[in-house]
Amino acid sequence: MQHYLCNVHATRGYVQNLGSMTRILLRRILITSFMVIAVPAGNAADPIEQLVAEGERRIADNQNAQEEIDRISDRTTSLISEYRTVTKIVDDLRIYNDVLEKQIADQIAEIAVIKQSIERVSLMERQIVPLMVRMIDSLEEFINLDVPFLLEERHGRVTALRQLMLRSDASAAEKLRRIVEAYQIEIQYGRTIEAYQGTIWTNGKPREVDFLRIGRIMLLYRTVGGEELGVWSGATEDWKTLPAREIKGEFAKGLRIARKQMAPELLMLPVPAPEAFRP
Repeated sequence: MQHYLCNVHATRGYVQNLGSMTRILLRRILITSFMVIAVPAGNAADPIEQLVAEGERRIADNQNAQEEIDRISDRTTSLISEYRTVTKIVDDLRIYNDVLEKQIADQIAEIAVIKQSIERVSLMERQIVPLMVRMIDSLEEFINLDVPFLLEERHGRVTALRQLMLRSDASAAEKLRRIVEAYQIEIQYGRTIEAYQGTIWTNGKPREVDFLRIGRIMLLYRTVGGEELGVWSGATEDWKTLPAREIKGEFAKGLRIARKQMAPELLMLPVPAPEAFRP
């Protein structure tokens, strides 16, 4: 009985082993059949190598595709960066153009103002030229009626102004400046003391003298030898002799003050009485 059971167990084990071997064999047959079906007939002798080669080819294709994707991605990134850069440049240029347009508009307005100013200047120049001519005439008349000191210099200044008025290369502003400067010089004469040498005509003869001008109040002279002193008289419009002994010292002191050889101080000189007003 025990022997029978042992055989039964042995037979069961054999059957089980057989079943396992059968399943393995069937699996191999199915795999082989699949390989035979999947692999072309000409390469049926080495299906595994064909499968490996096919897998490698697909891997290579995938790698190539991935590389192409990477290249496209890099190119896309580069284009996006370039686009952003160009966009920023365009925005900056738009802002710059806006500023330039405002500047141009401001310059156009300024040009219009300058044109109006030029037109006004032309009008003013046409009006100011007669005024300057009248100013020169008045200056010359004033010198003729004034105390006769430095006549050659003062009349020469008037002559130069008249010549300046005829020059086309001198602007109206320059001409007016020179005329005003001449007036200022004449004004300064009334506030200064001056000594200079010159010539006077007495008794029909020229004489070399030292002049002493005290503002426009007095114009005195002393002959070179010092023997004669005189003063200009506006009433007679001629020279009037003075007693040299009385004012000789004061005259000499005035000369030294005018020549800055001594400090200013009081001078005792005979001032002519003011003339009566004549309308």
